[in-house]
Amino acid sequence: MVIWKYLPQKNCGECGEKTCSAFSLLLKGKKKRLEECTPLFNEDEYADKRKQLKELLAPAIREVEIGVGARACKIGGEEVMHRHELTFFNRVALVYDVWDTMDEAGLRERVRRITNWKKFYIGDFLRVDAIAVRSVAEDARTFAECVKMTAEETDLPLVLCSFDSEMLEEGLMVVADSNPLLYAADKTNWKSVLRLAMDYNVPVTISSSDLDTLSSLAATFSSAGVKDIVLNPEPGTNSRDDEFALADTFSKLIRIRRAGIVDENKVVAYPLMSMSIPRTAREAGLEEVNAGEGGNALDASYREAIHATMSTIKYADIMILHSIEPHSLIAVRTLAANIYTDPRRPINVASGLRELGTPTEDSPLFLTVNFALTYYTVESDINSNKIDSYLLVVDTDGMGVEAAVAGGQLTAEAIKAAIESCSVGDKVKHKTIVIPGLAARLSGEIEDVTGWNVLVGPRDSGMIPGWMDNNWPPEVETDL
Repeated sequence: MVIWKYLPQKNCGECGEKTCSAFSLLLKGKKKRLEECTPLFNEDEYADKRKQLKELLAPAIREVEIGVGARACKIGGEEVMHRHELTFFNRVALVYDVWDTMDEAGLRERVRRITNWKKFYIGDFLRVDAIAVRSVAEDARTFAECVKMTAEETDLPLVLCSFDSEMLEEGLMVVADSNPLLYAADKTNWKSVLRLAMDYNVPVTISSSDLDTLSSLAATFSSAGVKDIVLNPEPGTNSRDDEFALADTFSKLIRIRRAGIVDENKVVAYPLMSMSIPRTAREAGLEEVNAGEGGNALDASYREAIHATMSTIKYADIMILHSIEPHSLIAVRTLAANIYTDPRRPINVASGLRELGTPTEDSPLFLTVNFALTYYTVESDINSNKIDSYLLVVDTDGMGVEAAVAGGQLTAEAIKAAIESCSVGDKVKHKTIVIPGLAARLSGEIEDVTGWNVLVGPRDSGMIPGWMDNNWPPEVETDL
């Protein structure tokens, strides 16, 4: 209602909603953008209300955008400590590193691997978000050349990593138009890095192991006009100790996020960075980062995955990581996808009739629901076993089979409507439908309502091939 009071209250419908009240609800849930209210932005009389609304709708944690174009990523912008209170809006950005002592062929190959990595998961492709270019050679021209080659191979956002402002500026001059994130300002270099952030108008990371110093630097940058800030609470002096670094980082991430959201402390209400590579190792070179090409690489990637999963849960908005090996990357990226799934809305797919393989009128007709995890599991199990068939997907509001049967979303009437709307009778001549084993109790009712013969399939779609051997084709009744 507070939002509604600031709207024009014309109910003009230009936002796509019938009333300003409906629009205000969607604004609150971030399902609509304020700019969609045309009168608010086109009529001068609403200038003050527009300004007040922008302040009112601003998230507790500032949203910062890195990069440009289709693969730019937004971090921060969160409203709550726990996603069940509302939801989390911007998934943690996963950033993988390259460094300026790599040979050109190795550098370009690693950049391409990071850029092109993807994994299919519940109807979508998981990807990573950015590339961090680290200065190790301590030579500005070498660093700039590394940044240049990296930019030539990727459209991902870049994070320029050095505590030497000269290095950062050399890299910035190459990719300033790409809105890279600077890493990092600290108590020793903050003046020169602040100048870079202001001159080039790019987001900047502030780093310190001391939270008072971190907040003081953040206040200084903000008062100077730099608003796109990322906070990196480094582990303390014992950061070479994995257990200490993990516990210290965990504690600091929680304390800062709580201060920003619960205590409404705007000084620290910025996105948080977590790094799996200790600062001591980054400053020393690559010995600890690479963990040696032989002995300890697996152990290092394992420890990194532990650090990354902890930081994903509490409350990192961006992480700089190293291991792009599948055993580490897939685990971290999958967890991030799960944590940042909106709990208010089940993940679903479009209902309708799918053709799997090259089905004919004699092919089986399977039934499933439009809960994405169920659908893609069933589809994968059928396709991987090369079973040419039809798959009827019933709209159950994104509920799984068992829940949809119990909740009344999967009913005989809903199945009849799906059969008729998809003209399934024109596709198969046997008029037989295979329902999931978890929906077995609906079989008689489905036959009565639809007039179709019902076969009860297995409870687990992975058992469909064995089930087919014993149950398909169906027995055909003949008149004596």
